[in-house]
Amino acid sequence: MDLPPAHGPAGSRAPHGSRAPLRPRMTRRGFTAAALSAAALPLLGHTAFAAESADPLHAPAEWEPHAGCVMAWPWDRQVGWGGLLADVQAEIAGIARAIARFEPVLMVAEPGTAAQARQQCGSSVTVIEYPINDCWTRDTGPIFAVNPARTARTGLDFAFNGWGGKYPYDKDDFLPVGVCAHLGDTRRPVDMVLEGGAVLTDGQGTLITTEECLLHPNRNPGMTRAQIEAELLAAYGASKVIWLPYGLHGDDITNGHVDLVAAYLGPARLLLHTQPDPASPNHARMAANKAVLASATDACGRPFQVVEMHHQPHFRQNGLAVETFSYTNYYLTSGSVVVPTAGEPADALALGEFAALFPGREVVGARARVLAWGGGGVHCVTQHVPHVQ
Repeated sequence: MDLPPAHGPAGSRAPHGSRAPLRPRMTRRGFTAAALSAAALPLLGHTAFAAESADPLHAPAEWEPHAGCVMAWPWDRQVGWGGLLADVQAEIAGIARAIARFEPVLMVAEPGTAAQARQQCGSSVTVIEYPINDCWTRDTGPIFAVNPARTARTGLDFAFNGWGGKYPYDKDDFLPVGVCAHLGDTRRPVDMVLEGGAVLTDGQGTLITTEECLLHPNRNPGMTRAQIEAELLAAYGASKVIWLPYGLHGDDITNGHVDLVAAYLGPARLLLHTQPDPASPNHARMAANKAVLASATDACGRPFQVVEMHHQPHFRQNGLAVETFSYTNYYLTSGSVVVPTAGEPADALALGEFAALFPGREVVGARARVLAWGGGGVHCVTQHVPHVQ
């Protein structure tokens, strides 16, 4: 990698868990590179951080070339996985192997668990040890940006607060520090709470997010909407934010992450979850999102072409109803699209749609049933690393 308005109710990242949220004893904002260098870099095999870049940056689209993918190994039963830990580990290993067929995968493992991760993921996945809480690297890892010449890469290091203080985050808040150090990339702190799954970018100036998540008071209560938008645009190197009203009904875990309802298929082209059944609580919510996009243009002035995804299986896992499984939560490589599957009849219908949407790529179904029970999917547990020259 370069390697061999609508605020949802507060909930729990793992409502099935019993552990109270654990807040960091300090934040990255007060944690110097020198202090971390002494404590963590021996684990990573690097000796120094890259210097801060003065070049303007922008976060590329997910369809642009990747250098690899960052994932993390779930290891702690007490953060909510309980008796399903082995099952979610099997799902993470399956996703990692599927992606590693097309691009390098870096798996970050809690110290002492790397051997287990290597055994399950296989030799195609690179495993390093660094302290982590859990596996949600889309939200906890750095969001990568590049300079105009695409000769340098920077990890945008937003603050992470456990999805609004719901879940342990004392280690995950530091994950961008370790990942950037390992890759030898610049790290740029951004003084705002944000998870990567809350924002989509086309790499051409447009960001898409939801009001339900970004305006929730459990993230940045001291910032206005205008301030949040300005910080996002500056960090991503973008010029326009499209605000969708809602995430999925019942997503009290992420408070409405956009990657559970939409995904960029290409410039000005979106895959959007919609629900034609008027009896569904998502019917009106997704119609409101579609209406916003129908009247919007992107940063380049283009109207959006919207492809609708109606399929969304609901099922029970470990005695609990899972209502937020989403096929829009996929991962794109140069040669494949890795799509979450639930082991439900809708999988075949959704995979058929993806085959039509991505005729030049292999469509790979990856089991993510337990991940959906935990609040996410394939996109939630992967963070793409843009290629640089």
